[in-house]
Amino acid sequence: MALTLSSSSTQSSSLFASIDIGTNSFNLLIVRTDPSGRFFPIHRTKHRVLLGRDVTPTPYSISPHSTIRALEALSDFHNILQSHHVAQTQTRCVATAAVRDAHNTLDFVNSISSNIGMKVDVLSGEEEARLGYLGVLQFLPVYDKLALTVDIGGGSTEFVVGFKGKSVFATSLNLGHVVLTQRFTNKDAVPRMREHIRSVIHESGVVESIKEHGFEIAVGSSGTIRAIDNAVFRGVLYGGKRGWGFSRGELRGVVEMLCDGEREKEKERVFEERSEFIVAGAVLLEEIFEMLGVEEMKVSGYSLGEGVIAESLAKLYPSYYDLKANFRWQSVMRLAMRFNGKKKMRSAVECASLAKDIFQGLRNYKDQARNKGELVSMLIESDLEYLEAASLLHNIGLVTGKQGYHKQSYHIIMNGGHLCDYNPEEVKLIALLTRHHRKKFPKSDSFMENHEEENQKFIYLCAIIRISVALQQHDALKSQEGSDVKNQHLPTIIQHIVDNTIPELREETHNFKAVFEL
Repeated sequence: MALTLSSSSTQSSSLFASIDIGTNSFNLLIVRTDPSGRFFPIHRTKHRVLLGRDVTPTPYSISPHSTIRALEALSDFHNILQSHHVAQTQTRCVATAAVRDAHNTLDFVNSISSNIGMKVDVLSGEEEARLGYLGVLQFLPVYDKLALTVDIGGGSTEFVVGFKGKSVFATSLNLGHVVLTQRFTNKDAVPRMREHIRSVIHESGVVESIKEHGFEIAVGSSGTIRAIDNAVFRGVLYGGKRGWGFSRGELRGVVEMLCDGEREKEKERVFEERSEFIVAGAVLLEEIFEMLGVEEMKVSGYSLGEGVIAESLAKLYPSYYDLKANFRWQSVMRLAMRFNGKKKMRSAVECASLAKDIFQGLRNYKDQARNKGELVSMLIESDLEYLEAASLLHNIGLVTGKQGYHKQSYHIIMNGGHLCDYNPEEVKLIALLTRHHRKKFPKSDSFMENHEEENQKFIYLCAIIRISVALQQHDALKSQEGSDVKNQHLPTIIQHIVDNTIPELREETHNFKAVFEL
């Protein structure tokens, strides 16, 4: 019998989505949430629509060609949302600078409504800045700090000073990497670009306002800033001790590389699809550093899209959702995203979703088989957190190459000090699960000496992560066409594994069945 699994058995009520209609790109984000406040992105899709590229002359209007590209992208997003069973009431679509500044905003929004059936909220600059700050709070532990957040978009740059989830000061300036690139079309124009940036920032009064409020930490939250951070990270260290962020000197080095006419190929290799606009974005950020006196900037992997969802959750579940999110889980996500590119992160998320399905399925399977005893009582919710964390981190060692990468994943987790608020035994458990997700099956006393119950629990979790990784790698988790995930009876997942006859999975299936006596 062929194995057919869904990569997400989550009830639709726990899935939330945001769509960000930006000047450069449209972004779809789907996340899974749980009552503990954990924030789990399960799907991301981006389309480079470039709303601001073929604009009509003043008054600025979104062109018919741009509108067609926008509708195609949003139609794709709509299909993805339906395939994941995300409720329309738990999806919010927002538009930023390119739409709010257009002369034909209403026509554009109405076209989306009539053709796709989506309601679009056109954000003010201040609202965009505030939501970006809420996104940062889901990624970095800065809730109790007076934090300056900077977000460089295609059409505008947002500044917000926030404290404990509240916006103390927020503003938006018409300075974006797409707009600047189109206005200053060659590298010889960089000095004029710098002069223009300084003039706009100076006339806005933003420097005085931010200095009046002050800030303890500066955070960058846009794709442009993350691209710069990634360039610094790739150029400096692969060993695992560096966090998310860079200094003024490191930013200067990136700008010098970008403005060097003899390093075009290096720029395209490092920045890929962002290479067209990265010079303007990096120069703009360097001027912001200079004018605001920023010496070091932390970088958030989350921004506007996550902020939109965080606000939706806070409104829908005011009694339990905490904008501080889950401090422990934040550190897991930071580490996974630091070492995993988009493709590896997608694989890790699929593996984690499978592991959760199997974990819950085992408990239900044993329960319904009237074999409650040892297994059901031993595997508790905290064990699911360790399992999902290990699943997200199992492939981070690939950053050093494929050979022995499971051992590298173990060493990064154990030696980097990345996992915050986990005690040493919890860190060791997560690290050992990544270490033993492949190759030789571990011995029964691999986790803790003279602790039979803890060692048995480790073996259970190890069997789950191994079968999850194997299923994901061999593409054996395809949903049955037309099946409704939320109606799928979880114990049947375990039966699928028991009945599995896929040759590549035979060894792991045997291990799994032996451990759980199936």
